[in-house]
Amino acid sequence: MIRIKQAIIVEGKYDKIRLSTLVDAVIITTNGFAIYKDEEKKALIRSLAEKTGIIILTDSDSAGFNIRTLLRNIVKKGEIINVYIPDIFGKERRKTEPSKQGKLGVEGMSTEVLLEAFRKAGVLADDSAVKGEPITKADLMDMGLIGAENSAQLRRELQRSLGLPELLSANLLIEVLNVLYSRDEFMDKILQKGED
Repeated sequence: MIRIKQAIIVEGKYDKIRLSTLVDAVIITTNGFAIYKDEEKKALIRSLAEKTGIIILTDSDSAGFNIRTLLRNIVKKGEIINVYIPDIFGKERRKTEPSKQGKLGVEGMSTEVLLEAFRKAGVLADDSAVKGEPITKADLMDMGLIGAENSAQLRRELQRSLGLPELLSANLLIEVLNVLYSRDEFMDKILQKGED
């Protein structure tokens, strides 16, 4: 599995499932065209672009290019890397018919094709040392952010104070926090917020 420091933006859950077998990275889905109205997710993508950079990997059909254009337009600061998959005609196994344009999407690409697409875009494995211990679910439980009576409210307040979207699930929050902070940095931030 290849560790990639940038967050990868894909269109749908099947793309995310496919990529998660190849790379160790935060993978965010646009849920297709739903991204156009999802201000929270756009804010998250902008934040990730500034902190770690983002990789845009959409299908090579017109819908994929429309979503790619939107993402490029909403990110004003930070790094954007575009990874393009080739036009390969066919249909995904789970579908009964090919897509409108007859091309395979990200989910239908072979491992070799996907890895070559990343290589061509200059995306290499992140060999930098891991930033210490990761933030875990147990850490969030200890802080009352998971499993407590008002944990959802506390998470929303934390996310707001850190400039993150409020609607992140607990699991996605942990992924994003581990991209943005080491465990020590996160604990220091929490202590500082408590002192304010």
